Amino acid sequence: MAAAQRLVRQVAEAALVPARLVRGARGAVVAPHHLATAAGLAVLAAGGHAVDAAIATNAVLGVVMPNGCGIGGDAFWLVWDEAAGEQVALNGSGRASLGINPDGLRDAGLDRVPLRGPLPITIPGAVRSWADTHGRWGRLSRAAVLAAAIEHADAGFPAWDGLINAVEGTDQSIGHEPWTAGFRSVWRPNGRPWKPGEVIRLPALAATLRTLADQGFDEYYDGDLAERIAAGLAAAGGTHTFADLHAHHSDWTTPLATTYRGVRVTTHPPNSSGIHALQMLNVLEQFSPAAGKGFGGRGWIDASWPHLWLEAAKLVFADRDATLSDPAFRGIPTDWLLSAEHARDLAARINPRRADPVPTPVRTLVGGTIYLAVVDADGNAVSLIQSNAAGFGSGVLDPVTGIHYQDRGASFSLDATHPNALQPGRRTAHTLLPGMLFREGSPRPWIVAGSMGGDIQPQIHVQLVSALVDGGADIATAVAAPRITVEPEGWLAPPTRVLADGALGDGVEAGLRALGHKVGRVGFDGGLGHEHAIELVDGGPAAGGTLAAVADPRSAGLAAVR
Repeated sequence: MAAAQRLVRQVAEAALVPARLVRGARGAVVAPHHLATAAGLAVLAAGGHAVDAAIATNAVLGVVMPNGCGIGGDAFWLVWDEAAGEQVALNGSGRASLGINPDGLRDAGLDRVPLRGPLPITIPGAVRSWADTHGRWGRLSRAAVLAAAIEHADAGFPAWDGLINAVEGTDQSIGHEPWTAGFRSVWRPNGRPWKPGEVIRLPALAATLRTLADQGFDEYYDGDLAERIAAGLAAAGGTHTFADLHAHHSDWTTPLATTYRGVRVTTHPPNSSGIHALQMLNVLEQFSPAAGKGFGGRGWIDASWPHLWLEAAKLVFADRDATLSDPAFRGIPTDWLLSAEHARDLAARINPRRADPVPTPVRTLVGGTIYLAVVDADGNAVSLIQSNAAGFGSGVLDPVTGIHYQDRGASFSLDATHPNALQPGRRTAHTLLPGMLFREGSPRPWIVAGSMGGDIQPQIHVQLVSALVDGGADIATAVAAPRITVEPEGWLAPPTRVLADGALGDGVEAGLRALGHKVGRVGFDGGLGHEHAIELVDGGPAAGGTLAAVADPRSAGLAAVR
């Protein structure tokens, strides 16, 4: 046992990896893969708007990091429009097909929507969100914005460890149903794992991206490409039709916000889980970190503050399970969830000296996501999160178009009375949450940040905000610090599974155990998400200031500036 404990300690110490902070004055891009960051920066250098660069970055990620995102998935946007002096949100998530039959699934003996296959595929919303944002702010042509993604798909890019592992994991998990053939024909064409550095080419996806560049993003939903997409989904056993694609639209909306110790924290409203990050902050604001127990490169140096956010997360999980849904189908008590009264009520239920061993059982939501951020030379900013869910999503890939499809519908409940029950045309509750922070008295963003991480995304983001605001950390230290999170033990289970990565401060893990938490360890490799951030120093470029950017060292990402 002593030897095992020493090994865990050694692994944790080795995982204390610093984040590299870069500074510039005319633009910044952060993303979880360096080729995508390079594409976004090139678009900024060509005079593109932050939205142009965000689409370029997202498109490349869909090629080189398809285990996290792609044009068969969804997107949520926050955009700071410097000229208008306002922040807007765009919901680019898709809906269940009109032909889905929840009663039929229940009659077939299913108690949940399967994670893989055609049933969990919802209409992909990301490309329509590209159309909407590019139509409103884009400066460069679609061809210029998609050029790098097309090149990487056509000419090829090098296989990398994270992608190789994701391909193999998906191959082992999807079985051998007829719909799995497309995935294997593209991602295991030689019947073996890719070798690191081996060139991967995706000619069908390159052709689809070229179609979008030449004929428009709306071709995905309204043209011959839409007909091909519908045919491919039907061939895989889906209930999706051209009419589902044609009817799909994004929604412009107003960001949600709360104020945490004088800092305004904004995010996307439901069906995004951003509201629950704001809830956690409201609860934490009822407490304060212990005096003299500050924040450093190994995170908080005392267990009492992590204990409070773990307990807050347990309570907020229950609120999420009871309320988060598609607001077009069901009223969501947003004002009550974010009220000071509710925050005080939740805080009063937390025992500062003992973990709750039996929190309310909750359902998990599927994850598998990328986060990227861009700020341009004019001070426009984008916080964008885009996802397939569950790695390669449904596992369904149409080899004709090269599109692999999300499985976001696996987050629906088959309990007809549940707030997030599966219904035709409905959006599911989403884990995705983009974020921005505004300092008191400043109209412009201070920090543009967000994370991937499935169910634990609100906790990851809250830990960043607390490190910056409560701990006084710089963004590099806040992003790279060890994380401590709690999640359900299973698909429908109490959230008591506590996990940590990195080298925690001396005595923190022992302190959490003494408070009643059963703490497990994971590698410093993204198991607890990636968080990336850009700081607008002294107001950023529009105010004569500069930019600082950092990508999470847990990722294959890169922060780059001009």
